[in-house]
Amino acid sequence: MRNRIAYAVATVVALSSPFAAKAEETYKIGSSLGLTGYVAVYDRAWRDGMDLAVEALNAKSGINGKKVELFVEDNKSEPQEAVVGYRKLMSVDGVQIFVSGCVSAGNFAAAPFVAKAQLPMVLCSILPPKPEEQEWAFSTLAPAKFEVGARYQYLKEKTDIRKVAILHDPTPYAMLMKDIGAKMAADYGLEVVATETYKQDDADMSVQIGRAHAAGAGAIVKMGRGGSTVTVAKNIRQLGLDKMLLLSSLDDGSVFVQAGEALGAQSLFVATAIQLSGTMADEAQRAVAEPFLKQWHERYGMDRDTNAGARGWDAIMLVAKAVEDAKSVEGPAVRAALEKIAGFQGVMSKYTFAPGAHVGVTENPFVVGVAQGGMLVAK
Repeated sequence: MRNRIAYAVATVVALSSPFAAKAEETYKIGSSLGLTGYVAVYDRAWRDGMDLAVEALNAKSGINGKKVELFVEDNKSEPQEAVVGYRKLMSVDGVQIFVSGCVSAGNFAAAPFVAKAQLPMVLCSILPPKPEEQEWAFSTLAPAKFEVGARYQYLKEKTDIRKVAILHDPTPYAMLMKDIGAKMAADYGLEVVATETYKQDDADMSVQIGRAHAAGAGAIVKMGRGGSTVTVAKNIRQLGLDKMLLLSSLDDGSVFVQAGEALGAQSLFVATAIQLSGTMADEAQRAVAEPFLKQWHERYGMDRDTNAGARGWDAIMLVAKAVEDAKSVEGPAVRAALEKIAGFQGVMSKYTFAPGAHVGVTENPFVVGVAQGGMLVAK
């Protein structure tokens, strides 16, 4: 009983203190990120883009007059760690919304209790599987069919390759792309002659690549992010397959540069306009991108890839618009406002959400690129 009374007194004192009053004047955003592990390069850039967006908002009195605070937990690219981090962000830090990174499995694992708490989730990853969880989740990730379609279209129009192999890791997004890739191939006059899998930390994939080559594949369509792309590029070179193309998933530019150094013009990838030199033709996009790019280049230099950072920036700005439209920071009100956002011009692309349609990118933003002299350019 004594402990309960002491806790109650402490709570009353805390709520009446200047610190508590200050806490009420802040808007707390939580983020579960793979700052270590296989998505680290991408999620670190996503975090850095969020940081810049928060700084920009706070320089202009925050969101609806509330200072924005960002709380980050490293999920080590593992779903179990993500659950621990999500619970800590909710119970200890008291976050009011999540803007989380690209570890789909971790976001899936946390989605049931986040949805039960009625906290919106704006995600780098695909949406969780259950409708009641999707109600509270919003994705800034372009649909997998866009990534696959851009690569297949390139093969159809620019090459005489008609047989391909799909190489994928076991993550939810890569598995989704693998299934879509198998279904879409015929629409582009392509045949998937081999489907191979790998683990993110595999040091050699020459066996899988050798089987793909033996099946007649002229290109590896890789589903999955991280340093594994560089491993595949090196293995293709080591096997002497000087005509086999590697078409990689969306990733950080540093990965593409390293793969290009290993495989040259045979190493291709899908990218957004923000990543490629001289491809951002849309004036509205350029106007929105300018303040982001200015801050990004001042902080991180001209050589660091902008794509994941741009998406992190966009995610925070989507939250800011939703809170301003809702005139509230309460979860249900912000969720409802997010669902009404249409034609919002971000740095990476436009975003439109609607009831039952919580994937914001509705137009294909991807083109095929190649690394040349350390630069990413359209192919």
